[in-house]
Amino acid sequence: MEIKNPILPGFYPDPSVCAVGDKFYLVNSSFCYFPGVPIFESEDLKHWHQIGNILDRNSQVPCGKDGMSRGIFAPTIRYHAGTYYMITTNVSHGGNFIVTAKDPAGPWSEPHYVAGADGIDPSLFFDEDGTCYYIGTRPNPEGVGHNGDWYIYIQEVDLENWRLLGEYKLVWNGAMRKAEWPEGPHLYKKDGWYYIMHAEGGTGPAHAVCVARSKEIYGPYEGNLMNPVFTHRHLGKDYPIRYVGHADLVSDKEGNWYAVMLASRPCEWHTNMGRETFLAKVTWEDGWPVFNAGIGMLEDVVTVPLTEKGAEDKDGNPVTSGIAANGIPFSMVMLRNPEEGTAVKDGEGYRLKLLPYTLAECEPAAYLGIRQTSYYFTASTTVKLVPEQDNEAAGLALLQSERASVAVLYGQFDGKKKVRVVKNEANTGLSVLAEQEVTAEKVTFSIRQKGQVASLSYDTGAGEQVLVSELSTKFLSTESAGGFVGCTVGMYATAGGEKSGNTAWFDGISYQAE
Repeated sequence: MEIKNPILPGFYPDPSVCAVGDKFYLVNSSFCYFPGVPIFESEDLKHWHQIGNILDRNSQVPCGKDGMSRGIFAPTIRYHAGTYYMITTNVSHGGNFIVTAKDPAGPWSEPHYVAGADGIDPSLFFDEDGTCYYIGTRPNPEGVGHNGDWYIYIQEVDLENWRLLGEYKLVWNGAMRKAEWPEGPHLYKKDGWYYIMHAEGGTGPAHAVCVARSKEIYGPYEGNLMNPVFTHRHLGKDYPIRYVGHADLVSDKEGNWYAVMLASRPCEWHTNMGRETFLAKVTWEDGWPVFNAGIGMLEDVVTVPLTEKGAEDKDGNPVTSGIAANGIPFSMVMLRNPEEGTAVKDGEGYRLKLLPYTLAECEPAAYLGIRQTSYYFTASTTVKLVPEQDNEAAGLALLQSERASVAVLYGQFDGKKKVRVVKNEANTGLSVLAEQEVTAEKVTFSIRQKGQVASLSYDTGAGEQVLVSELSTKFLSTESAGGFVGCTVGMYATAGGEKSGNTAWFDGISYQAE
């Protein structure tokens, strides 16, 4: 069977995977998007169906008024004795916590914060005797001597009382001399060896996967002389896939091994879709994992010894989504901790409140979006809005974070009904790129992106009118706006800083990737 990379295109970073019976379960970081931590199910590693979001209640994922790149970092999913465990860090509130479920589709428990578990990027490991160990990262206790001078540590964890036991043991500080940011560690056991696999070098061009092993769980750990065992750091800025790292291992029932990991696909050296999930084959040589043996880099198409069991959607996409009880697809995201009723299913479409917040603020603005999965796409929505006061508007937005977005809107500005394109760019702020006076019962908005150039248009029924024809979208990239998130495109409504009881109705999002 052939599997096309990335297996999850778009903003799906920090993947973690486990196998239970004939099925694989995969989770990703969500930062300050809500709901948090999407969870996917597959029977063949090719077709992934989103069965839910692990953190689907505000009580599970408090984000406050943090930027989009805060919130939930690097989840790990594991299964043991009939229970699923997801452990992660909420850097906005509370630190490291565990949630559990008997069914991976949920419901998942409220967070169990692990007292004394400092640092980020935790993972769990269940040894053969059932003992559970916590592996995570923390600053060098002797003082941080250089950027990312952190250590990986291991400690036993009590899963009945949600606390660490005994003293922590520092076990590894990276493969390279003065390694930067040894993080995202996972612990495995194979053939009598304990293995630590982690990322180091930061999440940018130097990102890499490294491995160490020991006969004892607390070490001493020896690094693989081949470290880093997987990276694209040596391929240069023109290589189409970069920033490879943060991997997790899994084996199928026949004993074949695989790794999921993050990587990015820049366009003109700018990364708009953030970090995506890729797949590699893993073999074992001399007691060490080898990624894509004989190739040494990610493949566009991975050939695996599995039987195809899933099915594509109507557009041929192997990544599909279920629908929550509220009628909203699991794949749709909102911002931070949305107020009750901010976005609801309404007939064949959705209704959004006109909240005072805008996309340029660290607030739960009224937004319901999907991930951008290609640099070549067309997205559109039809909105019905009767503005009642100035600055009430609704339309279609392309969002990277509170630092970078562009939206094409219909609303009331300066006492007049208008369509308007509003851009928010890091370091330069808000600007109106174009506007026209329009009075309409409904307006269809479209964003068309080709490479790093987009056009934004509207149609009131008299034909499409282009408002902005050649907008560079590089300002929406990680390289320009910073952070750890990729772009989403979505329905957006705002009262522009004012209180309002008004709402806007949308027919949904049509998204076609080329």
